[in-house]
Amino acid sequence: MTSTGAPTAGATLRLLDKADKEIVKLDRAIVGAVYKFQHEFRKNPDAPGFDLKQLKGHERLWSARVNREYRALLVRLGGNDWLLVSVKHRGHVHRNLDRFAYGINQITGAIEYVDLQVVEEDVLGPEGAARRAGTTVDAAPRPVLDAPLFAAYTPEQLAGLGVAEPLIPVVLKLTTDDELLGLAEYAPRHTGEVLLRLRDGVPYEQVMREVTAPVALEPGGAPERDTVEDWRTAADRSQAVVITDDESLRSILEEGDFGRWKVFLHPTQEKLVRRRCSGPARVSGGPGTGKTIVALHRVKHLVDQLPAGHTKPVLLTTFNKNLAADLRSRLLSLGGPQTLARVDILHVDRLAQRVVSEADPGNPKRRIDDTQALREWRQLLVETGESRWDAEFLSDEWNQVILGQAVVSRVEYFRARRAGRGRSVTRPERAEIWQLAERFAQRLDGKKLETHRQVAERAAQLEIARQHKIEERRRQDEERGGPGNIHVESGTGAWLRHRYRHIIVDEAQDLGPAHWKMLRAMVPQEPDDLFLVGDTHQRIYDNQVTLGSLGVNIRGRSSKLTLSYRTTREILGTAIGILEGTEFDDLDGSTEDLAGYRSVLHGARPSLRSADSWDQELDLVVEQVQAWHDVPRESVAVCVPTNEKVDEVMARLSRRGITSTKITGDGVRGAEGVHVGTMYLFKGLEFRRMIIAGVSEGLVPRTAVDAWERTDRLRHRRELQRARSLLFVAATRARDALTISWNGEPSRFLRPFGAKAR
Repeated sequence: MTSTGAPTAGATLRLLDKADKEIVKLDRAIVGAVYKFQHEFRKNPDAPGFDLKQLKGHERLWSARVNREYRALLVRLGGNDWLLVSVKHRGHVHRNLDRFAYGINQITGAIEYVDLQVVEEDVLGPEGAARRAGTTVDAAPRPVLDAPLFAAYTPEQLAGLGVAEPLIPVVLKLTTDDELLGLAEYAPRHTGEVLLRLRDGVPYEQVMREVTAPVALEPGGAPERDTVEDWRTAADRSQAVVITDDESLRSILEEGDFGRWKVFLHPTQEKLVRRRCSGPARVSGGPGTGKTIVALHRVKHLVDQLPAGHTKPVLLTTFNKNLAADLRSRLLSLGGPQTLARVDILHVDRLAQRVVSEADPGNPKRRIDDTQALREWRQLLVETGESRWDAEFLSDEWNQVILGQAVVSRVEYFRARRAGRGRSVTRPERAEIWQLAERFAQRLDGKKLETHRQVAERAAQLEIARQHKIEERRRQDEERGGPGNIHVESGTGAWLRHRYRHIIVDEAQDLGPAHWKMLRAMVPQEPDDLFLVGDTHQRIYDNQVTLGSLGVNIRGRSSKLTLSYRTTREILGTAIGILEGTEFDDLDGSTEDLAGYRSVLHGARPSLRSADSWDQELDLVVEQVQAWHDVPRESVAVCVPTNEKVDEVMARLSRRGITSTKITGDGVRGAEGVHVGTMYLFKGLEFRRMIIAGVSEGLVPRTAVDAWERTDRLRHRRELQRARSLLFVAATRARDALTISWNGEPSRFLRPFGAKAR
């Protein structure tokens, strides 16, 4: 249970997880009445207007008037401590009162509430509710059912995993995945996760170990008496939040998933947030599993442990400025100005620039990205008449070997490791490459240019030098038996100390070797020093690293989130299919997969549409956007492979009277209309409905990728993997609906789904 502050005088009102999802489905006027109800109820629950009544046959379940038509169902924990579990039409409150099942789960110790009639009607159909009532309904004969999904488990086994006991009879009747997904929508979160794991074939003992054990009570910890103390203790273990003011409820109901995640962390996520780590730790997981939310809560948790002060000892960083800006706004929403005041939030290249600027404040050089650097390589080869090497190979050699290993001389380059580079080179070839690399560096220097990777490597070396000075000073102090002059400054002009106490990294898979060397040197090697979240399946830049070789040792401190709260099961199935047959690393020399990754959300299957030409495909895009007239335009996005196609989509939408806004490297240009951008720019974003257009062979992946198959098979495999990851990222930005289209020959990544040319 997460509290947003001390309760006001009068009643303490808590909101149970999933009650908020029921409330937001009500008409806007009723939601408004709920706001007013909770405000007045907290002041005086005994006011006559609430008509507060104990339900017949229930010791703790009460109802109170919300408005003329709706009533709130509340569990009375004790005294004026109340738990809001549901809001229902008054005609549904006093019928079949035995259908309301609530209690303390004997395994997890949390309070659970279920409306069995709603579950059986929506999950098993009218026949389910009729069977429960001992009656029959007029219906056509039902076909012979498949075997029950959970026939292999006894009620005692399911209860032992923490499945809500009132739901076990329903669970044992489930025969289809649709029924299971329907049940997961109503069931307590823990119950849903246990059942989905079992259905996915995870062994019983593994589910017990990975899902139940982390949230289980200590042996003998289950309540033996039905006391106020038992219920209040259970409330503290539940997915519930104390409503302290109107704003806290508004946040939960109106800010979507992030608003809920500010208060309703899954127990597995909560454990990761509060975990005491002896060294660097990593959290992985597929899209929508809440990795970034865990990182933000981790930041707040660490800030809350700090002594009072005005410094910023916590760094929150990621790989680009758009995501950094989003992290800043989310952290402000989560922790307020007091948390933000103690945290440095910078994208990693901006951080490197700060370090270098401190050391060389008069540096006039302009920074360029990898695309601009590749153009400089191409121009150099044209000017020198060199045809033996191509620009892409030399650019990668420069970035991954020369800069990646801080090589500064020809002799060092001859000794440099080239593991993972694919194409082997002889000693004479190394000499040629080194000569070209020197000319490239001179070219950039003469044009007053430097790449972001150069800046990052220089920043790493500066921070490593600072770290060495700190260690030397500590050694000298130990020899002297006490501290020396604490005001002695390092070469960067700052006091001789580490820049940060804690560093949290979001989208860790996209950082390069120099970034990791810099970050490792910025924080002392102490408990809770580095906390990384990321997913290598979403790597969209060619930055493959082994963290252990860079001093970031995460062995034994890696955790995995597997439950998606954002994207439907159907969309996830398509997205995971895009990655079929591809192996991904785990940032530490081993492999990683998406085994067990699932969603409890259910929706329509993604739509695959083909066209004869790009012009015809643009018409399909317009047609789909118009068909989604029931959602705000701002919740719809169109993703395409190239900048040229972004402009063409926006022009076609404009011609049809549809407002659109462009996603750029600096963020979204406007707040209104359909969002349009390239695949690279959708990282970290989400939309209710998505169109991915132009997914044609030759664009996804681009034709040039296959040229590597003959000369550098490893590079070819990595480029194909990166193209798959881009499409995977784009597909998983969709929450409710996804349409993928192409013209001519569909991308090879779509062939497993039966995609064909028209």
